[in-house]
Amino acid sequence: METHPRRTVLAAALGAAAATAAAGTAQAHGGGERKFVKRRLKAMSLEEKVGQLFTTYAYGQTADTTAAADVAANRTAHGVDNAAALIEKYHLGGVIYFAWSNNVANPAQITALSNGLQDAALAGCGTPLFIATDQEHGLVTRIGPPATQLPGAMALGATHDPEAARAAAVIAGTELRAMGLNQNFAPDADVNVNPENPVIGVRSFGSDGEHVAAFVAAQVEGYQARGDLAATVKHFPGHGDTEDDSHSELPQIDHTYEQWREIDAPPFRAAIASGVDLVMTAHIQFPALDASLRPATLSEEILTGLLRDELGYDGVVITDSLRMEGVRNGYGDDRIPVLALLAGADILLMPEHIDIAFNAVLDAVASGEVSRRRIDESVTRILGLKYRLGLFGDPYADPDLVDDVVGIPASLEAAQALSDRTTTLVTNDGTLPVPTDGGSVLVTGWGVTTVARLAAEFANRGWSPHSLVTGAAPTQAQIDAAVAAAAGKGLIAVSTNNTKLNPTQVALVEALAATGVPVVALGVQNPYDIAHLGDHPNAYLATYSYSLDGLESAVHAILGSVDPAGRLPVDIPTADGAGVLFPFGHGLSY
Repeated sequence: METHPRRTVLAAALGAAAATAAAGTAQAHGGGERKFVKRRLKAMSLEEKVGQLFTTYAYGQTADTTAAADVAANRTAHGVDNAAALIEKYHLGGVIYFAWSNNVANPAQITALSNGLQDAALAGCGTPLFIATDQEHGLVTRIGPPATQLPGAMALGATHDPEAARAAAVIAGTELRAMGLNQNFAPDADVNVNPENPVIGVRSFGSDGEHVAAFVAAQVEGYQARGDLAATVKHFPGHGDTEDDSHSELPQIDHTYEQWREIDAPPFRAAIASGVDLVMTAHIQFPALDASLRPATLSEEILTGLLRDELGYDGVVITDSLRMEGVRNGYGDDRIPVLALLAGADILLMPEHIDIAFNAVLDAVASGEVSRRRIDESVTRILGLKYRLGLFGDPYADPDLVDDVVGIPASLEAAQALSDRTTTLVTNDGTLPVPTDGGSVLVTGWGVTTVARLAAEFANRGWSPHSLVTGAAPTQAQIDAAVAAAAGKGLIAVSTNNTKLNPTQVALVEALAATGVPVVALGVQNPYDIAHLGDHPNAYLATYSYSLDGLESAVHAILGSVDPAGRLPVDIPTADGAGVLFPFGHGLSY
């Protein structure tokens, strides 16, 4: 690593902040967190303290980008040219990466961006940054290949082995830290008891509270095993039983308090017992927990009364994105950050307008609505966590090591081995495994990339695939084309995704089954599609994901090179919702 310029920046920044703070840095290697944080806090201005409360995004692949598109986007969003200027202006406590903000091109670029952001932070207020992303894996994956792609939560839940989740978190966490990230907004601790949930689904480990709790605890421990990456459980007090998406509206959870304790609370209790560094709030109404119907993010009854007082959590509380309509519905952008702080939040994630939010908090302090002591409480927690992560000692990643850590063969092999344990064979009339070493196969159904990946894997296994994408809502013409393409084939593999909302996918499977060619249906996201397919497919596999590894594992299972070992981590209800079609724990094998 290019040590000399960055070590100079680090030492100078700490010295510039205050001599006492610089002296405290020496203690970062031998204890004394409380003394260090107290000295550091005393040396900070109010503006610097308030800045530490905010984590937000910036466009660009470098901290000081001059790329025209990124500069224009930053000016529109934040009124500055790039991340370095944003950090300098608002003394930010953290930055979050997304693909849409052009942050994550490849591991070397991500590492350089992370180091550049830390340079900007240390050259400014002298406090290192949290650098975060949502790398849940599966459906929510911000950093793609060559970083190792691991099974998502519900897929891991299908192993019924928390050690699989721990192993995945160790790999993911090690790779994130190698790229300079020190905070992951994972794992998801929601219990997906509602098959209609549009925002959680396969992001959850399952539908049983204790099952989810075991997997959440394992992932927290796996992510935090090295001591230099913070895990974040979400979304408190539990987002698993809703039919609304908090990105666009304000969902309501109608569980009683007793149901909350039995269903929703166990994963958060387990995470707290495992020492989780952060808890993320949910933008949901939960009348049994707060009759005022304020979103949980703005509820003192939920964040302070429930999370801190009842569950005993004393770590960092971070809001979900404050750009989401679930929290903005009925509240002005100048009030949301103030109310979140008063409720008990410490970090304010992605306000719609950083300037409005930053100045609203300053104004609230000036008016006395928010006390300086309250600000200090949150900043103390934030600085303490940064201290424990070793960021005051060295916040940087070594660019010379990233290729030796990220996407290495051992991790890729481990990821595929984990994936092979997740595929769940839900129904099978004896068609599987396919008793041939090759032949012609029609690969059709939902997803351009999904169909292409399945076809490629069949080809890799010596088959001759014919690909035909029919999409989310196949037309009669597309169904007729698929039926015609099935003629003379030895097998049909059809991918489905949300058949309840897209009944013409069911019509496609019915029409393909009528050809007499064996039909294997693959539910490539939520596993509930089989409830609407009846006995039309000869076999149905749940993959929980349309990731490459998950689809590869499914083809392995179809062809018998892998015995499907996954078992449902959820109940699959009947089509009318009146009963259970396939129970938690169900799974067939060969």
